Amino acid sequence: QVQLVESGGGLVQAGGSLRLSCAASGSIFKINAMGWYRQAPGKQRELVATITSGGNTNYADSVKGRFTISRDNAKNTVHLQMRSLKPEDTAVYYCKGTIMVLATLTYDYWGQGTQVTVSS
Repeated sequence: QVQLVESGGGLVQAGGSLRLSCAASGSIFKINAMGWYRQAPGKQRELVATITSGGNTNYADSVKGRFTISRDNAKNTVHLQMRSLKPEDTAVYYCKGTIMVLATLTYDYWGQGTQVTVSS
């Protein structure tokens, strides 16, 4: 069993900052890519940022220059530093990990989500 647990969401005013964290635990052989996705009410879940095991990153255009994704491979954690937050960033943020549970077996796992609300 593998679990991803997010933390760090909350309510912040526009222009403020938040830092999300996600910790993976359980029967992990290796973690490949990790990422953050978000889903606003009435909208589809969308990619926010991803990071490979080697540290290569990818961002949605809407967050480039404001959000920074990072990971600690030794602690199986991924973080999302969010700055200059806008009301349109309001959503439930989900952590995703592409995790090898065996050398030949890989699954995608999701966290339970953490609410981020940005007030205007």
